[in-house]
Amino acid sequence: MGLKDKAENKVDELKGQGKESAGKATGDRDLEAEGKADQTEGKVKQAGEHVKDAAKDVKDGLTK
Repeated sequence: MGLKDKAENKVDELKGQGKESAGKATGDRDLEAEGKADQTEGKVKQAGEHVKDAAKDVKDGLTK
């Protein structure tokens, strides 16, 4: 997984946390939900990258 991808996914998660916190603080349920969705999106992308890494590791292990 590229470092850039990791960073972008983490940024999505952090932005989501910020939105969720702001939504809770202001009573804006839509913003809170949007923040949770952003966090989930970042985590799903991160999981996909981990799957790619694992597949690459398996492939590399088979070719050694």
